Amino acid sequence: MTYIPYNDRYDSMQYRRCGKSGLRLPVISLGLWHNFGGVDVFENGRAIARRAFDKGITHFDLANNYGPPPGSAEVFFGEMLKKDFRPYRDEMVISTKAGYYMWPGPYGEWGSKKYLISSLDQSLKRMGLDYVDIFYSHRPDPETPFEETMEALAQIVRQGKALYVGLSNYSATETEKATAILKSMGVNALIHQPKYSMFERWSEERLYDVLEKQGMGSIAFSPLAQGLLTNRYLIGIPEDSRAAKSHGFLQEKEVSDEKLRKIRALNELALQRNQSLAQMALCWVLRDERVTSVLIGVSKIQQLNDNLGILDNLTLKAEEIATIENILQS
Repeated sequence: MTYIPYNDRYDSMQYRRCGKSGLRLPVISLGLWHNFGGVDVFENGRAIARRAFDKGITHFDLANNYGPPPGSAEVFFGEMLKKDFRPYRDEMVISTKAGYYMWPGPYGEWGSKKYLISSLDQSLKRMGLDYVDIFYSHRPDPETPFEETMEALAQIVRQGKALYVGLSNYSATETEKATAILKSMGVNALIHQPKYSMFERWSEERLYDVLEKQGMGSIAFSPLAQGLLTNRYLIGIPEDSRAAKSHGFLQEKEVSDEKLRKIRALNELALQRNQSLAQMALCWVLRDERVTSVLIGVSKIQQLNDNLGILDNLTLKAEEIATIENILQS
């Protein structure tokens, strides 16, 4: 059956301008880090992506190594484009990245021009695209000069393979250096993608000040701490959760008694707000207007629907923010 998106798909979603650029992103973006790889069920991921687009989520975020196996998330997404979204390509923001290991030998990871440009060419083929909207340097390379990595990003823009470029996992100091080099080449960095949640707050120290000065937006990945900041772990580790899987980044040992205590206290506050814990955690990340969007990863449509519920109550009161801080610091 031909997919036809909802006519009212843009009515309820909120969009924020990405730094000082002309691009606006939905406050919720869909990440394909998990649940869209070769080990996952295509029709499930397809249904999630359809629902996301029907509700105004226009931004779909990938990377060359997403899967597992690496590369399979882009193949997965390419099939969804072919079957469902091709007529709506110009309504979508599609991003991908390169920086982590993809193939053997000296040119299969990090930040050389050889790797970044080759990787993007492979990504475009996997997705069946002529260009992506945003291409990221996924991590800084300690051995390749920043000038070379940034020249690769600038060349990618000049060649029309990406409309914008961004950085991910760069420190505040590294971001300052990288953006200065890019500007000298006539290219502005659009966005930074840091890991940011109630349990991961390094970007608050100086990064957001740097981004504001540079006119860059930001999009937080893992805003729910790989699912920890949801009701899935309130009474233990579910069999179908990320922590129960042999692959992935959330391991069973990370679900500590200390974190569970904080999660349960946070959940009590969320209930007082008539929200789920996940909804409140997303609102907390978005409390700073310098955060353009949050990247969510879901395995079920009901999780997506729950995350979308933040649109009904996005603002945290000052006393609620203070209570959250007390819980996190206790």
